[in-house]
Amino acid sequence: MTTTTPTARRTSLLTRVLRADALLTGGFALLLAVAATPLAGLFALPEPLVRWAGIGLLPFTAFVAYLATRPVPSRGGVRTLIACNALWTVASVVLLFTGWVDPNPLGVAFVVAQALLVGLFAELQYVGLRRA
Repeated sequence: MTTTTPTARRTSLLTRVLRADALLTGGFALLLAVAATPLAGLFALPEPLVRWAGIGLLPFTAFVAYLATRPVPSRGGVRTLIACNALWTVASVVLLFTGWVDPNPLGVAFVVAQALLVGLFAELQYVGLRRA
């Protein structure tokens, strides 16, 4: 039988999702920024797009990490994050239909997979915010 002390606190769904988002986004940002050349070749995506996506995600990661470290994340901040994640998801999919890029099948799978993951984060953050 497990007992908890009165001072033990459960970490909220929102905080766990924010932490996971910060960790994965930060790792993804570093990977894109540092390994843009081989990734661009692997996915047949423009190297500047890959590199600048990674660089652009670094301040975003700092924002997510800031929210994740607050005892009670700002509702407005989390709403902003959800909107940004939703926009990233839509923009990623739209990019495939614009003709601006011509990724190979692995590149298409990469763009779709990361868009789905970001969309999942937006959904989980929304659920976590509603529960908070």
